[in-house]
Amino acid sequence: MDTNPPPPSVLMATTNEALLEDLLRLAAAASVTPHVERDLRALRRNWHAGSLVVIGRDLAEPLARVQPPHRPGVVVVGSIPDGDDLYRAAFDIGADLVCRLPADEPLLAGRLADALDGTTRAALTLAFVGGCGGAGSTTLAVAVAVLGNRRGFRTMLIDGDPLGGGIELALGIERDPGDRWPKLLNASGRVSAAALRSALPSVDGLTVLSWDQSDVTVLPPDTMSSVIGAAQRSTDLVVLDLPRRADPAVEEGFVRSTATLLVVPCDVRSVAAAKRLSGPLRSVAGDVRVVARDSRPGLAPTDVAAHLCLPLATKLGIDPKVPAAMDEGRFAPHRRSPLTRAAADILNLFDLVSLEPV
Repeated sequence: MDTNPPPPSVLMATTNEALLEDLLRLAAAASVTPHVERDLRALRRNWHAGSLVVIGRDLAEPLARVQPPHRPGVVVVGSIPDGDDLYRAAFDIGADLVCRLPADEPLLAGRLADALDGTTRAALTLAFVGGCGGAGSTTLAVAVAVLGNRRGFRTMLIDGDPLGGGIELALGIERDPGDRWPKLLNASGRVSAAALRSALPSVDGLTVLSWDQSDVTVLPPDTMSSVIGAAQRSTDLVVLDLPRRADPAVEEGFVRSTATLLVVPCDVRSVAAAKRLSGPLRSVAGDVRVVARDSRPGLAPTDVAAHLCLPLATKLGIDPKVPAAMDEGRFAPHRRSPLTRAAADILNLFDLVSLEPV
């Protein structure tokens, strides 16, 4: 069972205590209890939380430099003396509104009151990572992407692990034309979303970004962030398959995801390995949940989640036909298979079924 509390409707972020005092006063008047962060790392980790993000000028400029993914409901707040830099940072972030206090207090107060009513949904971005080697996170990531595509949502599957087995091989598109990661190494800034989708190979409408057979094994973090940003602007669902190792590009993937699914086999050694990963993972990922993969004999899924101090997203049953099918490049799990049921549980958990396809 998911034990996460409901997300706050408003996230406020500033290091300026005087500004924060003014913001909290306005929030109290609107009967809003915001979640407050005081540093850039925490702001990025919680970027997708809530229906409104209110950012002080002091954090707006450094946030603009790391190019956050676009989301609705962002307000940048400064003071009357602030000049063009305030608006430039707001533009780079993609903010909906700039408020200069105290003159714009009524405008900000109205936005705070409106936040209680919710927001427009942005692209759902799910990161998958194994709690140990061979956990099955890649298989589940592909299943979620395939199912999202089957449901009619524009979906992009991104293979963030250059040393993995290769998502393309599982889908049978390794010889199809289109760009792979090495062609995108110089991507930075705002990548055209339409150009990215048109450049990548696809299978039955599912767009895939993976690796070729070159020696490239490291991505610049700017490339990762720019590509994910473009994917989020052009799709309903972005699925990231990420490795367990920590590097700046992989960290960008976790930071920019709506949620991270940690796939853990239900045996003692696997849970012990996942425990070592869960701490560093939670320092960069805002919403981490466990997918407990069946092991026979093994631990109960609820016990695995409890030991890791993480909410349980779903359990994943054994599907003996999947490995051979992936080796043959014909990944198409049956609609009633354990793998498809787990993928459906995850999509339903994040309410993708209620979104209208673009």
